[in-house]
Order: sequence, then C-alpha cells, then structure tokens
Amino acid sequence: MFNRRQLRIKVLHALYAFHADKDGSVESIHKLLTDSLEKTYELYLLLLLLISELQDAAIERIEAGRMKQQPSREDLHPNTKFVNNKPLRVIIKSKLLAKEAANRNLGWGQERDLIKRLFKSLVASEEYIAYMENEERGFQHDRESLNRMFRKHIANDEMLHDWIEEKSILWSDDLDLACSIVLKTVKTITEDSEDLLLSEMWKEEGDDKEFLEKLFSRTLALSAEHDPRIEEAASNWDLERIAAVDLILIRMALAEARTFETVPLKVTINEYIDLAKFYSTDKSSAFVNGVLDKLFTSMKEDGTIVKKGRGLIE
Repeated sequence: MFNRRQLRIKVLHALYAFHADKDGSVESIHKLLTDSLEKTYELYLLLLLLISELQDAAIERIEAGRMKQQPSREDLHPNTKFVNNKPLRVIIKSKLLAKEAANRNLGWGQERDLIKRLFKSLVASEEYIAYMENEERGFQHDRESLNRMFRKHIANDEMLHDWIEEKSILWSDDLDLACSIVLKTVKTITEDSEDLLLSEMWKEEGDDKEFLEKLFSRTLALSAEHDPRIEEAASNWDLERIAAVDLILIRMALAEARTFETVPLKVTINEYIDLAKFYSTDKSSAFVNGVLDKLFTSMKEDGTIVKKGRGLIE
C-alpha cells in the first residue's frame, strides 16, 4: 500500500512532532508513527465501506418512493442500474472487508445523516446522471462508471473532506493515497470475483517496514553527528535559523544516504527536494538541494557515505 515516498512523509511528520514537542519521548513519537500508518489503512477500508453505504442509501430511496401514498411511474418503476452495479455488489458482499472492518471496529453506523447527504450529492452529480441515463450494460461499463463516480465526485466531496478532517488529523495528508488504493482495488474486481482483493498494508513487509523503521531511528541517532556538518554546509547558519522542516529533511536525507547503500544518491536528493517544495517554504527546495549537494560530495570523499551495487559505485 505504501511506497517509499509515502513512508518518507510519514517519518517526516513523526520527526516534526518530536521536534515540536520538547517533552515528547522517542517511544511516544514512534507510536505516533505506527498509529499514523494504521489510520491510513483504516481510511482506505472506510472509503470502501462508504461505497456500499451509498448503495444502501439508493435502496432506501427506491423503497421510500414505492411507499408514497401516490407514487409516480418513476417511483413504481425505478432505475435500479446503480443498486445492481456488479462490482459494487462484490464490495457489499465482501467477507474480507467485513472481517477487517469488524476487527478494527470500523463502520458508518453513526453517520446516517452524512450518508444521506453524500448520496443526495452523488445523485445530482454529472457522473451519476450520465451513468444512469446510459443504456449500456455490462461488467466493464459498471466498473469503469463506479470508478469514475468515485474519482470525480465522491473523493472530492467537500462534506466528506470536512468529516475526515474532524475525525483524525492523521488523515489530512492521507486522502489522496487512500482514494488511489480504493480505485486500484475496484479495478481488480472481475466478473468471476467472489470477494475483494484488499490491498495489504505493506507491499513487501520486510523491505518497506525495515526502510521505515531504519529511516526513523537512524535519523534520530545520527542527528548529533550530522548537525555540525549541516551548520557548516549551510554557510555557517545557526541551526536555530534553519526552518524546522528543512532541517529535518536534511537530517533524513543524510541518514538515508548512509543507511541504505543500494539507494542511489540522485534518488535520495530528488526525493527530499520534492518534499521540501511541498512541505516547506518557497525557497526551501533550493536550500535543501544546495546543502545536500555539498554534504553528499564531502561525505563520499571522506568515506562516510558508501554505495554498493551495480551502477552505484563512483
């Protein structure tokens, strides 16, 4: 589920929290890091559950129409294309999703009003209307339409965004990732699918989990050694004058360069420049680039950074 860039972001958030909380312990920040990963996975599961909840809302709407004292022709002969969407029904019937939700105590049971409002918004959307009016039928059409409705409308619904922000600060930067994994999960559904192929939290648990743990622990362990070199490379700026996020990113990059001998330095420096662009000031990417370029050059020369592997030895 998580790629290396997303793991770097998680470590950045944890280290920033540690930097900001002078009384915080390494153990408490490490727990924050692991909890953040769990919460991202829970958001992914909740979004899958949300899709099935919208189908329930559609059924309720149809039944309410039929119960009217003077039902219209449309009430008596409703368009059931959405409730009969084949991939959607796989999600609804998924035993794996139900099991994961039960184990984590996840669900939308307390959010009935929100579900109704989200469904009302979906019904009014261009994507839903186009799907319902299209006479085309078939599994591929259903799957592509479901993904389109989710991608273009549900994932961008302001009511959903507001709810997510209220529920967990750890989800603020996770929605795009969780939504992308939902879309990939829907794409794995075939006509023969009896259940969902849920995304695993770790693509390669040994490699990715080790990368996360080592990047976090080594950044902290090597900071005292790296900080004087950072200060010198930053034109003798005091560390206090360097933006907190910039300092953390430089520390992480140095720890990564020294710890992971098979990761090319070009990959490392580009990753942290990009993170500086997104998470820090307008001038941060150039600053981080300049400092890391100096440090990587000097640390390769004195043997502090050693790379192994094909194409990495200079």
